[in-house]
Amino acid sequence: MFFIIALIILVGSILVYFNTKKMGRFQEAKISIIGIVLGGALALIQIFTVVPAGTVGVVDFLGNVSNSTLKSGVNIVNPLANVIKFSIKTQELKETMNVPSKEGLVVQLEISLLFSLDPEKAGNVYKTVGENYEEIILVPQFRSVVRGVTSKYDAKALYTTSREQLATEMKDELEKLVGPRGITIESAPMRQITLPSGLTASIEQKLQAEQASQQMQFVLKKEEQEADRKRIEAKGIADFQEIVARGISQNYLQWKGIEATEKLSNSTNAKIVIIGSGKNGLPIILNQ
Repeated sequence: MFFIIALIILVGSILVYFNTKKMGRFQEAKISIIGIVLGGALALIQIFTVVPAGTVGVVDFLGNVSNSTLKSGVNIVNPLANVIKFSIKTQELKETMNVPSKEGLVVQLEISLLFSLDPEKAGNVYKTVGENYEEIILVPQFRSVVRGVTSKYDAKALYTTSREQLATEMKDELEKLVGPRGITIESAPMRQITLPSGLTASIEQKLQAEQASQQMQFVLKKEEQEADRKRIEAKGIADFQEIVARGISQNYLQWKGIEATEKLSNSTNAKIVIIGSGKNGLPIILNQ
């Protein structure tokens, strides 16, 4: 449209220039030169188009859509063509919906969807769906997949340990549906899950009971390990005593007794020492 306006200005200014010059109206001819420059500049500008970073351009020339897309930067295009720009950045779709669980309960789910457009398929998306492809393809499929996946899980699973598995399954199912259409699914994180109040209380009580049971199992395991340690320690002491008992003989005790007698006899303390058979054949030592 702007290119056509620029051409009209350019052609009109040229005609005015030649007519006024032929008639000798040189002042008006000079003014028409300004129109020629302005129209030419506007027409030249329309040959170039700027595609911002993070977007691609789809060229639509009178209903004929080009198979190739324009990359970010300055591109030369047909000035009569219409360039539709599509974002290829990661986008977030937020949904709050009531979904069914496996046991038929209704759970309120707040979930996000991170997705992006495949730049190579932007032209096909424009031809088959249009610029608002999110509302036409993505949103209905996303809602359907979320309800279908949550119906396979118990409400407790949605609330506790299966959240990551649930998000992964949603992503995979949605990717199968919209991936061939040119939409890339990155992740489907769940922000918040709200269960019926009575069910939430019962789940929390059960979780507390499970945690108490795990704590008790830990205590019992610790006590078993302590008992094993004491048994090993007692066995070690018994083995030591048995080894010592085997090494102490009657002759060994007599020899040690004689050594003690010699030490006492050599000391400054006056002692009466009688060498003879005392108890167990050891010397008898009497103080003076």
